[in-house]
Amino acid sequence: MTTISLLINGQQKQASNQATFQRCNPLDGKVATTAPAATVQDALEAVEAASKAFTVWSAMGPSERRALLLKAAQSLQDKSDQFIQAMAGETGSSAMWAGFNVQLGANTLIEAASLCTQVSGETIPSDVPGNVAMAVRQPAGVVLGMAPWNAPIILGVRAIATPLACGNTVILKGSEMCPATHGLIIQAFQDAGLPEGVVNFITNAPEDAGQIVEAMIAHPAVRRVNFTGSTRVGKIIAESCARYLKPAVLELGGKAPLVILDDADLDAAVNAAAFGAFANSGQICMSTERIIVDEKIADEFVARLSEKARNLPLGDPREGPVVLGSVVDMATVERCNGMIDDAVAKGGKLLCGGKAENTLIPATLIDNVTSDMRIYTDESFGPVKGIVRVNGVEEAIAAANDNDYGLAAAVFGKDVGRAMYVASRIQSGICHVNGPTVHDEAQMPFGGVKDSGIGRFGGKAGIEAFTDLRWISIQTTPRHYPF
Repeated sequence: MTTISLLINGQQKQASNQATFQRCNPLDGKVATTAPAATVQDALEAVEAASKAFTVWSAMGPSERRALLLKAAQSLQDKSDQFIQAMAGETGSSAMWAGFNVQLGANTLIEAASLCTQVSGETIPSDVPGNVAMAVRQPAGVVLGMAPWNAPIILGVRAIATPLACGNTVILKGSEMCPATHGLIIQAFQDAGLPEGVVNFITNAPEDAGQIVEAMIAHPAVRRVNFTGSTRVGKIIAESCARYLKPAVLELGGKAPLVILDDADLDAAVNAAAFGAFANSGQICMSTERIIVDEKIADEFVARLSEKARNLPLGDPREGPVVLGSVVDMATVERCNGMIDDAVAKGGKLLCGGKAENTLIPATLIDNVTSDMRIYTDESFGPVKGIVRVNGVEEAIAAANDNDYGLAAAVFGKDVGRAMYVASRIQSGICHVNGPTVHDEAQMPFGGVKDSGIGRFGGKAGIEAFTDLRWISIQTTPRHYPF
């Protein structure tokens, strides 16, 4: 069992009322982490600390900020074994997934470090003689970041890194599902030697989340909010931000379609489908949720994919290497079991896998999925995936867009021009041609459309999200006035 602390103004603390909560391992129910159950007052103290530190951090030169972020990246990588252990204990993640999280988390910090010298503006021609007009980007202030449990290092670092590079200070509200994992990220920033109050860390009991988040959003010093998580909670965050006129970046749910056209390279498509569908047991916002395949090649594609899925290793990640570890909780098991029952009752064909009795869910594929089945519309967020057969390009596009979500998508076809045409018509923030739906790089503009959220993380899009654009002018010559 791990015991962690809050971080407020550079000081490790327990909750002011000494309250704690526990996160248990999803497989055996043993306590993995005991964490502080912060009060509203603790959270507001973190905001005040970040507000006080903003004056110093925002005035720091970009090269100095860059050096500190690079140190944090190295510290994060040095904690790889600790992260693997923490993720296996708290969320049942495989070592493969945890290691990928560490690497991309470090890359995100390295990319953010490079952005420190790219927060730039422009001069704009003015009609007023002698007037030099500039569009200037400046740090916004205190940023509240909220990250989920499923890709905890990638998304936890993302909530912090670019805001810091832009000169903001940050409060990370850790997930109740992985407080120790998120706490290790905070330790990496401490190791780097950031000034007190630049990064602060709050954990809370699940039942206290609403009031704590509301109080921080309401605080005048908080000028940006970023949240990655479910669409249901994202809408609540958006409503709160709207009440206080706080800009928000929201990366929410997904139901990513993988479109397999009739000329696809089947070996490549099968490998991408298996990776996209079953990495981290399908618990990724970009996970392949709908496999849409042209009926001309469907039988051969389905046979190959089923064979590959049947042979993916499943087990307790604490006992050895696996591809599919534990899902995060029994609620996921119940949801996935319900989708299987519903699909089979309505004519779906179970190809491999099936219902589970514990959080070790095997790779499961259901063929002949139709629009009246829950698995067609609802996000499984588990290793249970539906296959939809279509006739031609137009049916494939229609099926891909027949959903409220729009985060990631992918299209496979040897005729790249046709595949690009299909990609251009899919309603999603991200689409890959001849690649998997699960693909993330720190420098890319990451985000969705429709119910998958608003705004973009990553690269220069992140600079736009976490700075204020100001018009500043200098009158260099005498100016004529009409009176």
